[in-house]
Amino acid sequence: MNISSKFFGKTKDKQNVNLFTLKNKNGMSVSITNYGGIIQALTAPDRNGKYEDVVLGYDDLESYIEATPYFGAIVGRYANRIAKGMFVLDDVEYKLATNNGENHLHGGEVGFDKVVWDAATYQNQIEVVLELNYLSKDGEEQFPGNLLVTIKYILTNNDELIIEYEATTDKPTHVCLTNHSYFNLTSDFNQDVLNHELWLNSKTFLPINDKAIPFDELSSVTGTPFDFTKSTKIGARINEQNEQLQNGNGYDHCMIFDNYNKSLQLQGSVYEPESGRLMEVLTTEPATQLYTSNFLDGSLKGKDGIKYNKRTGLCLETEHYPDSPNRKDFPSTVLRPGETYSTKTVYKFSAK
Repeated sequence: MNISSKFFGKTKDKQNVNLFTLKNKNGMSVSITNYGGIIQALTAPDRNGKYEDVVLGYDDLESYIEATPYFGAIVGRYANRIAKGMFVLDDVEYKLATNNGENHLHGGEVGFDKVVWDAATYQNQIEVVLELNYLSKDGEEQFPGNLLVTIKYILTNNDELIIEYEATTDKPTHVCLTNHSYFNLTSDFNQDVLNHELWLNSKTFLPINDKAIPFDELSSVTGTPFDFTKSTKIGARINEQNEQLQNGNGYDHCMIFDNYNKSLQLQGSVYEPESGRLMEVLTTEPATQLYTSNFLDGSLKGKDGIKYNKRTGLCLETEHYPDSPNRKDFPSTVLRPGETYSTKTVYKFSAK
Protein backbone atom coordinates (compact mmCIF):
# COMPACT_ATOMS: atom_id res chain seq x y z
CA MET A 1 0.00 0.00 0.00
CA ASN A 2 1.20 3.52 -0.64
CA ILE A 3 0.17 7.11 -1.02
CA SER A 4 1.73 9.79 -3.23
CA SER A 5 1.02 13.41 -4.06
CA LYS A 6 1.68 15.82 -6.89
CA PHE A 7 1.01 19.46 -7.67
CA PHE A 8 -2.43 19.85 -9.26
CA GLY A 9 -2.61 23.60 -9.82
CA LYS A 10 -3.41 26.93 -8.20
CA THR A 11 -6.73 28.49 -7.27
CA LYS A 12 -7.66 31.95 -8.51
CA ASP A 13 -6.26 33.41 -5.27
CA LYS A 14 -2.96 31.55 -5.85
CA GLN A 15 -3.36 28.78 -3.29
CA ASN A 16 -1.45 25.62 -4.15
CA VAL A 17 -3.54 22.49 -4.64
CA ASN A 18 -2.28 18.90 -4.60
CA LEU A 19 -3.63 15.62 -5.90
CA PHE A 20 -3.15 12.66 -3.54
CA THR A 21 -3.28 9.09 -4.84
CA LEU A 22 -3.94 6.19 -2.46
CA LYS A 23 -3.21 2.66 -3.67
CA ASN A 24 -3.81 -0.75 -2.12
CA LYS A 25 -2.10 -4.08 -2.70
CA ASN A 26 -4.76 -5.25 -5.18
CA GLY A 27 -4.30 -2.43 -7.66
CA MET A 28 -7.23 -0.28 -6.58
CA SER A 29 -6.47 3.43 -6.38
CA VAL A 30 -8.27 6.66 -5.52
CA SER A 31 -7.04 10.15 -6.36
CA ILE A 32 -8.29 13.04 -4.22
CA THR A 33 -7.53 16.74 -4.38
CA ASN A 34 -7.53 18.97 -1.33
CA TYR A 35 -9.51 21.50 -3.35
CA GLY A 36 -13.05 20.58 -2.33
CA GLY A 37 -12.01 17.14 -1.09
CA ILE A 38 -12.79 15.98 -4.63
CA ILE A 39 -12.48 12.33 -5.61
CA GLN A 40 -10.91 12.93 -9.01
CA ALA A 41 -10.48 9.26 -9.96
CA LEU A 42 -11.33 5.89 -8.45
CA THR A 43 -10.50 2.50 -9.94
CA ALA A 44 -12.54 -0.65 -9.35
CA PRO A 45 -12.13 -4.24 -10.59
CA ASP A 46 -14.20 -5.89 -13.32
CA ARG A 47 -14.86 -9.64 -13.42
CA ASN A 48 -11.50 -10.15 -15.15
CA GLY A 49 -9.65 -8.33 -12.39
CA LYS A 50 -9.04 -5.19 -14.44
CA TYR A 51 -9.09 -1.97 -12.42
CA GLU A 52 -10.52 1.03 -14.27
CA ASP A 53 -11.74 4.50 -13.35
CA VAL A 54 -15.45 4.60 -12.43
CA VAL A 55 -16.11 8.23 -11.41
CA LEU A 56 -16.82 11.28 -13.55
CA GLY A 57 -14.58 14.30 -13.24
CA TYR A 58 -11.88 16.35 -14.92
CA ASP A 59 -8.18 15.96 -15.71
CA ASP A 60 -7.24 19.42 -14.39
CA LEU A 61 -7.99 21.75 -11.49
CA GLU A 62 -9.06 24.64 -13.72
CA SER A 63 -12.08 22.72 -14.99
CA TYR A 64 -13.27 21.98 -11.44
CA ILE A 65 -12.96 25.67 -10.62
CA GLU A 66 -14.68 26.94 -13.76
CA ALA A 67 -17.69 24.63 -14.09
CA THR A 68 -18.60 21.53 -12.16
CA PRO A 69 -21.85 20.05 -10.86
CA TYR A 70 -20.05 18.96 -7.65
CA PHE A 71 -18.17 16.09 -9.34
CA GLY A 72 -16.72 13.98 -6.51
CA ALA A 73 -16.74 16.82 -3.99
CA ILE A 74 -17.39 17.14 -0.28
CA VAL A 75 -20.52 19.26 0.02
CA GLY A 76 -21.53 21.27 3.08
CA ARG A 77 -22.11 22.82 5.51
CA TYR A 78 -25.47 21.54 4.43
CA ALA A 79 -25.73 18.97 1.65
CA ASN A 80 -28.90 19.14 -0.43
CA ARG A 81 -31.50 21.92 -0.25
CA ILE A 82 -32.82 24.30 2.38
CA ALA A 83 -36.13 25.85 1.33
CA LYS A 84 -36.01 29.56 0.51
CA GLY A 85 -32.49 29.77 1.95
CA MET A 86 -33.54 30.34 5.53
CA PHE A 87 -34.09 28.64 8.87
CA VAL A 88 -34.73 29.55 12.50
CA LEU A 89 -32.48 28.08 15.19
CA ASP A 90 -32.96 28.91 18.88
CA ASP A 91 -35.29 31.78 17.91
CA VAL A 92 -32.71 33.38 15.61
CA GLU A 93 -33.46 33.61 11.87
CA TYR A 94 -30.63 32.90 9.45
CA LYS A 95 -30.79 33.88 5.78
CA LEU A 96 -28.55 31.93 3.43
CA ALA A 97 -27.57 32.27 -0.20
CA THR A 98 -30.24 31.15 -2.65
CA ASN A 99 -28.07 29.48 -5.27
CA ASN A 100 -30.64 27.00 -6.61
CA GLY A 101 -33.60 29.06 -7.69
CA GLU A 102 -35.22 30.27 -4.49
CA ASN A 103 -33.45 27.61 -2.42
CA HIS A 104 -30.08 27.08 -0.77
CA LEU A 105 -28.07 24.16 -2.18
CA HIS A 106 -24.95 22.30 -1.00
CA GLY A 107 -23.57 25.00 1.28
CA GLY A 108 -24.11 28.08 -0.84
CA GLU A 109 -22.04 30.13 -3.25
CA VAL A 110 -18.72 28.98 -1.79
CA GLY A 111 -19.42 25.69 -0.09
CA PHE A 112 -16.94 23.08 1.11
CA ASP A 113 -16.52 21.93 -2.50
CA LYS A 114 -14.80 25.23 -3.41
CA VAL A 115 -12.27 25.67 -0.59
CA VAL A 116 -8.74 24.37 -0.07
CA TRP A 117 -8.46 21.91 2.80
CA ASP A 118 -5.38 21.24 4.95
CA ALA A 119 -4.11 17.75 4.16
CA ALA A 120 -2.15 15.05 6.01
CA THR A 121 -1.40 11.45 5.04
CA TYR A 122 -0.53 8.30 6.93
CA GLN A 123 -0.64 4.55 6.43
CA ASN A 124 -0.13 1.14 7.96
CA GLN A 125 -0.23 -2.42 6.65
CA ILE A 126 -4.01 -2.52 6.19
CA GLU A 127 -5.00 0.99 5.09
CA VAL A 128 -3.83 4.32 3.69
CA VAL A 129 -5.43 7.55 4.86
CA LEU A 130 -5.83 11.07 3.57
CA GLU A 131 -7.04 13.41 6.30
CA LEU A 132 -8.51 16.77 5.32
CA ASN A 133 -9.23 19.58 7.77
CA TYR A 134 -11.08 22.85 7.31
CA LEU A 135 -12.25 25.60 9.66
CA SER A 136 -15.48 27.12 8.43
CA LYS A 137 -15.61 30.43 10.26
CA ASP A 138 -18.61 31.86 12.06
CA GLY A 139 -20.82 33.56 9.46
CA GLU A 140 -19.31 31.80 6.45
CA GLU A 141 -22.13 31.47 3.93
CA GLN A 142 -24.26 32.97 6.74
CA PHE A 143 -24.14 29.81 8.90
CA PRO A 144 -23.55 30.34 12.64
CA GLY A 145 -20.55 29.02 14.54
CA ASN A 146 -16.90 28.24 13.90
CA LEU A 147 -17.17 24.73 12.51
CA LEU A 148 -14.04 22.57 12.54
CA VAL A 149 -14.42 19.75 10.01
CA THR A 150 -12.29 16.64 9.51
CA ILE A 151 -12.76 14.28 6.57
CA LYS A 152 -10.83 11.02 6.37
CA TYR A 153 -10.57 9.09 3.12
CA ILE A 154 -9.42 5.56 3.94
CA LEU A 155 -8.52 2.92 1.35
CA THR A 156 -8.28 -0.68 2.56
CA ASN A 157 -6.98 -3.90 1.06
CA ASN A 158 -10.59 -5.11 0.89
CA ASP A 159 -11.20 -2.65 -1.95
CA GLU A 160 -13.17 -0.37 0.34
CA LEU A 161 -13.16 3.40 0.23
CA ILE A 162 -14.21 4.59 3.67
CA ILE A 163 -15.21 8.21 4.24
CA GLU A 164 -15.36 9.40 7.83
CA TYR A 165 -16.83 12.82 8.66
CA GLU A 166 -16.38 14.70 11.95
CA ALA A 167 -17.22 18.25 13.00
CA THR A 168 -17.40 20.38 16.15
CA THR A 169 -18.78 23.87 16.66
CA ASP A 170 -18.69 26.73 19.17
CA LYS A 171 -22.29 27.82 18.42
CA PRO A 172 -25.45 25.87 17.61
CA THR A 173 -25.57 25.27 13.86
CA HIS A 174 -26.82 22.84 11.23
CA VAL A 175 -24.50 20.29 9.62
CA CYS A 176 -25.11 17.73 6.88
CA LEU A 177 -22.07 16.50 4.92
CA THR A 178 -21.75 14.07 2.04
CA ASN A 179 -19.65 13.16 -0.97
CA HIS A 180 -21.08 13.90 -4.42
CA SER A 181 -19.33 11.34 -6.63
CA TYR A 182 -20.91 10.43 -9.95
CA PHE A 183 -20.37 6.70 -10.52
CA ASN A 184 -20.37 4.89 -13.85
CA LEU A 185 -19.31 1.30 -13.33
CA THR A 186 -18.84 0.63 -17.05
CA SER A 187 -15.71 2.86 -16.87
CA ASP A 188 -16.76 4.12 -20.32
CA PHE A 189 -18.10 7.63 -19.79
CA ASN A 190 -19.60 7.67 -23.26
CA GLN A 191 -22.18 5.22 -21.90
CA ASP A 192 -25.10 6.03 -19.62
CA VAL A 193 -25.95 4.27 -16.35
CA LEU A 194 -29.44 3.09 -17.33
CA ASN A 195 -28.32 -0.55 -17.43
CA HIS A 196 -26.91 -0.39 -13.89
CA GLU A 197 -28.96 -2.45 -11.43
CA LEU A 198 -29.78 -0.69 -8.16
CA TRP A 199 -30.88 -2.12 -4.83
CA LEU A 200 -31.80 0.14 -1.91
CA ASN A 201 -32.98 -0.75 1.57
CA SER A 202 -35.71 1.86 1.20
CA LYS A 203 -39.42 1.21 1.51
CA THR A 204 -40.12 4.95 1.63
CA PHE A 205 -38.87 8.11 -0.04
CA LEU A 206 -39.44 11.86 0.16
CA PRO A 207 -41.61 13.20 -2.66
CA ILE A 208 -40.71 16.70 -3.85
CA ASN A 209 -42.42 19.73 -5.34
CA ASP A 210 -41.38 21.27 -8.64
CA LYS A 211 -38.62 23.21 -6.82
CA ALA A 212 -37.12 19.91 -5.53
CA ILE A 213 -38.15 20.68 -1.92
CA PRO A 214 -39.63 17.68 -0.08
CA PHE A 215 -43.16 17.51 1.21
CA ASP A 216 -43.65 16.79 4.91
CA GLU A 217 -44.62 13.12 4.74
CA LEU A 218 -42.76 10.08 3.48
CA SER A 219 -44.30 8.05 0.67
CA SER A 220 -44.21 4.31 0.11
CA VAL A 221 -42.18 3.15 -2.88
CA THR A 222 -44.59 0.26 -3.48
CA GLY A 223 -46.07 0.38 -6.94
CA THR A 224 -43.94 3.36 -7.97
CA PRO A 225 -40.81 3.88 -10.09
CA PHE A 226 -38.96 4.44 -6.78
CA ASP A 227 -39.17 0.81 -5.67
CA PHE A 228 -35.62 -0.53 -5.63
CA THR A 229 -36.23 -2.99 -2.80
CA LYS A 230 -35.42 -5.62 -5.42
CA SER A 231 -32.44 -4.99 -7.70
CA THR A 232 -33.80 -3.12 -10.72
CA LYS A 233 -32.25 -1.42 -13.71
CA ILE A 234 -32.02 2.36 -13.35
CA GLY A 235 -33.56 2.79 -16.78
CA ALA A 236 -36.46 0.39 -16.27
CA ARG A 237 -38.94 3.08 -15.18
CA ILE A 238 -37.07 6.38 -15.37
CA ASN A 239 -39.10 7.59 -18.36
CA GLU A 240 -42.52 6.67 -17.02
CA GLN A 241 -45.21 9.32 -16.85
CA ASN A 242 -44.91 10.10 -13.15
CA GLU A 243 -45.25 13.45 -11.41
CA GLN A 244 -42.29 12.81 -9.13
CA LEU A 245 -40.01 11.87 -12.01
CA GLN A 246 -41.14 15.01 -13.79
CA ASN A 247 -40.44 17.16 -10.71
CA GLY A 248 -36.92 15.73 -10.45
CA ASN A 249 -36.27 15.48 -14.20
CA GLY A 250 -35.54 11.86 -13.35
CA TYR A 251 -34.40 10.49 -10.00
CA ASP A 252 -33.35 13.30 -7.67
CA HIS A 253 -34.96 12.13 -4.45
CA CYS A 254 -34.11 11.33 -0.86
CA MET A 255 -34.49 7.60 -0.29
CA ILE A 256 -35.13 6.71 3.37
CA PHE A 257 -33.30 3.70 4.80
CA ASP A 258 -35.23 1.12 6.80
CA ASN A 259 -34.20 0.30 10.38
CA TYR A 260 -31.92 3.34 10.75
CA ASN A 261 -30.15 3.22 14.14
CA LYS A 262 -26.89 5.17 13.51
CA SER A 263 -24.87 1.96 13.14
CA LEU A 264 -22.91 1.12 9.97
CA GLN A 265 -25.24 -0.95 7.79
CA LEU A 266 -25.39 -2.18 4.21
CA GLN A 267 -28.07 0.03 2.67
CA GLY A 268 -27.59 -0.22 -1.09
CA SER A 269 -25.73 -1.73 -4.00
CA VAL A 270 -25.14 -1.05 -7.69
CA TYR A 271 -24.31 -3.82 -10.18
CA GLU A 272 -23.15 -3.28 -13.76
CA PRO A 273 -23.74 -6.53 -15.70
CA GLU A 274 -21.40 -5.86 -18.64
CA SER A 275 -18.28 -5.45 -16.50
CA GLY A 276 -19.50 -7.40 -13.51
CA ARG A 277 -18.61 -4.53 -11.19
CA LEU A 278 -20.47 -4.36 -7.90
CA MET A 279 -20.48 -1.38 -5.53
CA GLU A 280 -21.97 -1.86 -2.06
CA VAL A 281 -22.85 1.14 0.09
CA LEU A 282 -22.68 0.94 3.87
CA THR A 283 -23.47 4.01 5.96
CA THR A 284 -24.45 5.34 9.37
CA GLU A 285 -26.71 7.93 7.71
CA PRO A 286 -30.54 7.70 7.58
CA ALA A 287 -30.93 8.31 3.83
CA THR A 288 -29.31 8.81 0.46
CA GLN A 289 -30.02 11.24 -2.35
CA LEU A 290 -30.51 9.17 -5.48
CA TYR A 291 -29.51 11.32 -8.46
CA THR A 292 -29.17 10.26 -12.08
CA SER A 293 -27.22 13.24 -13.47
CA ASN A 294 -30.40 14.69 -14.91
CA PHE A 295 -28.88 18.05 -15.77
CA LEU A 296 -25.75 16.95 -17.60
CA ASP A 297 -26.34 17.96 -21.21
CA GLY A 298 -23.08 17.39 -23.08
CA SER A 299 -21.80 20.91 -22.51
CA LEU A 300 -19.15 19.77 -20.02
CA LYS A 301 -16.09 18.00 -21.37
CA GLY A 302 -14.55 15.71 -18.79
CA LYS A 303 -11.66 13.29 -18.71
CA ASP A 304 -10.04 12.70 -22.10
CA GLY A 305 -12.37 15.33 -23.57
CA ILE A 306 -15.45 13.13 -23.23
CA LYS A 307 -18.73 15.03 -23.20
CA TYR A 308 -20.83 14.19 -20.15
CA ASN A 309 -24.39 13.63 -21.26
CA LYS A 310 -27.62 13.13 -19.35
CA ARG A 311 -27.67 9.92 -17.27
CA THR A 312 -23.90 9.46 -17.57
CA GLY A 313 -23.46 9.14 -13.81
CA LEU A 314 -25.27 7.81 -10.74
CA CYS A 315 -25.00 9.53 -7.36
CA LEU A 316 -25.78 7.95 -4.00
CA GLU A 317 -25.20 10.85 -1.60
CA THR A 318 -25.54 9.44 1.92
CA GLU A 319 -26.96 12.13 4.18
CA HIS A 320 -29.78 13.43 6.37
CA TYR A 321 -33.01 14.64 4.81
CA PRO A 322 -33.14 17.82 2.73
CA ASP A 323 -34.65 20.89 4.42
CA SER A 324 -34.33 19.31 7.88
CA PRO A 325 -33.59 22.73 9.46
CA ASN A 326 -37.21 23.65 8.71
CA ARG A 327 -38.85 20.30 9.53
CA LYS A 328 -39.35 19.32 13.15
CA ASP A 329 -40.46 15.80 12.19
CA PHE A 330 -37.27 15.03 10.25
CA PRO A 331 -34.14 13.67 12.01
CA SER A 332 -32.33 16.66 13.47
CA THR A 333 -29.21 18.13 11.88
CA VAL A 334 -28.49 20.51 14.77
CA LEU A 335 -24.96 20.40 16.17
CA ARG A 336 -24.29 22.14 19.50
CA PRO A 337 -21.10 23.05 21.36
CA GLY A 338 -19.70 20.04 23.18
CA GLU A 339 -21.16 17.60 20.66
CA THR A 340 -19.36 15.88 17.78
CA TYR A 341 -20.91 15.33 14.39
CA SER A 342 -19.69 11.90 13.31
CA THR A 343 -20.80 9.80 10.33
CA LYS A 344 -19.27 7.12 8.12
CA THR A 345 -19.92 5.80 4.62
CA VAL A 346 -18.19 2.87 2.92
CA TYR A 347 -18.11 2.19 -0.82
CA LYS A 348 -17.01 -1.43 -1.23
CA PHE A 349 -16.05 -2.69 -4.70
CA SER A 350 -15.95 -6.22 -6.07
CA ALA A 351 -17.07 -8.11 -9.18
CA LYS A 352 -19.25 -11.06 -10.05
